[in-house]
Amino acid sequence: MTTTPPDDETRLRQAAAFVREQDTAALLPLLLPGLDGPELWALAAHCRLAHAALLVFPPDRPTLHAQLAACGMAFDTPPIPSVVVRDRLARRHHHDPAALDVRILRPAVLGPGREPREVEVFALTVPPGSPLTRIAAHERAHQHEAHLALEVEHPDPLVLRGLCALLARHDATPDGGGYNPHEDATVLYFTTPTDAKAAYRRLELHVRGEHPDILATHLARHHAHQPAETLLHLLTGAWTTQALAVCARLGLADALNPRTATTTATLARHTGTHPDTLDALLHYLAMLDVVTPDGDGFRLTGLGALLRTDTPDSMRALALMYGGPFYQSFAALEHTVRTGDAAFDHLFGENHFDHFARDPELADLFDRSMAASSRMFEPVPAHPAVTAVGRSPAPRTVVDIAGGNGELLGRILTAHPHLHGVLLERPHVVEAARHALDAAGCGDRCTYRCGDFADVPAGADLYLLSRVLHDWDDARCREILRHCARAMPAHADLLIVERVLPADASTSLATAWDLHMRCNTGGRERRADHYARLLADAGLELLDRTPLPLGATLLHARRATLPSPTRPPHPTPATTVGPS
Repeated sequence: MTTTPPDDETRLRQAAAFVREQDTAALLPLLLPGLDGPELWALAAHCRLAHAALLVFPPDRPTLHAQLAACGMAFDTPPIPSVVVRDRLARRHHHDPAALDVRILRPAVLGPGREPREVEVFALTVPPGSPLTRIAAHERAHQHEAHLALEVEHPDPLVLRGLCALLARHDATPDGGGYNPHEDATVLYFTTPTDAKAAYRRLELHVRGEHPDILATHLARHHAHQPAETLLHLLTGAWTTQALAVCARLGLADALNPRTATTTATLARHTGTHPDTLDALLHYLAMLDVVTPDGDGFRLTGLGALLRTDTPDSMRALALMYGGPFYQSFAALEHTVRTGDAAFDHLFGENHFDHFARDPELADLFDRSMAASSRMFEPVPAHPAVTAVGRSPAPRTVVDIAGGNGELLGRILTAHPHLHGVLLERPHVVEAARHALDAAGCGDRCTYRCGDFADVPAGADLYLLSRVLHDWDDARCREILRHCARAMPAHADLLIVERVLPADASTSLATAWDLHMRCNTGGRERRADHYARLLADAGLELLDRTPLPLGATLLHARRATLPSPTRPPHPTPATTVGPS
């Protein structure tokens, strides 16, 4: 016999009664059977029952307000969007999240000791005849979003990790979560054990503020319990790359406004595209948070603004590069894995430096894509090795070796107006660097040299190698570093910017870039101890390393200090070899 699920008003009344009656310390063992003693008191000391939550489907908002009033639940704050529940619904029902306007209301109720609590009401309006009726019927029957929330008081990373570990020990499994920017809160969902005695099978840790590391670990554990869904998301990663690249190629970000919506029809006319298919692309981009639906159109998000051409920190060129030449070469990754040779060379018949140098448009795109990641350079001008030469009363010189368009050199010269710069690059890059450094206001303090690594100028005070060594194999790296060592006076510093592989199995951007470099240049990313060995082979010593934005690292090296030779006890007569 099929049981009809209770209507929304009945469920609201039941949730309110539960929250009014429950004591936190008495409730916890019902949620987590076997929890007692010190662990029970530890959990109760850091958490309190904050609310019971449910998802309802009123035909309109006035009906919902009347139902809440009938249950004795008043509220005086406007509803806010629910990001987490909206996305969970969209995934569960394979629905466009933009069509699921889930709102959160939190009417207040009082606990048994008159402590303030809430009933968290997720509301999705479903008018009669709406295509969302099927979703409403399924959710009422299964109550996927019904849960209890524990508010974590005074959270810090150590406490949060400990609470998650305690829940795991008592068989609570991660069940998703997220960060809601509308209320500046992180939520971590768990499924309680099958032998739990409470009516609610889901538990939420509700934490004020954003905690990205904790959330990432929690979501990784959640995905580990859903391998098929996780794999499907991974397999469609290429779709994301191409959607972003097409967005950049069509100039959609430039055509959209962050404040006012633009209709699909207007965008189609502006970009010369098929309206219906463009609408499908825009809804996919909405899932990526590049655009956001607004009425009959779309607005640009802060993330999408990075694909504009007119922003100083634009990453549009990077999207075009990763969705263009590097996308093509990565399709031949199997060749690299089987042979150890660069797939780019196999595909295009030459290495990517020569290939780009022969095509001015590609060369310009590559240089602009490198500049798109320049925010990793922001802390470099404040590094002690830079400030030491920058504050010196005597004239000091910085050499940027293969410095591209001079972005790093320009930042250092701007921060330290007494320094002189030298940029060493290929001829076709030097002119672009000259224009960029002139525009930055420091071109009059720069000298430009066309050449290769063998042409590193001697006698400077600071040398820069930014994202150079990862392009090459170890033999070529040793050669480059020896050229640097020969040019460096004993007092000079060498700063190297690279993505450094972690020494353990932790997640790192460098791991992805390692595969990328092997596929496209024949180079690789390396661990810090690997760089230390390469430097030592060139007569240099790694002194320290500093983390930089975008997963980069700043390595600081100097000429190795040689031990003083032991003098013989008596002078040895000089011997002349060859003509005197």
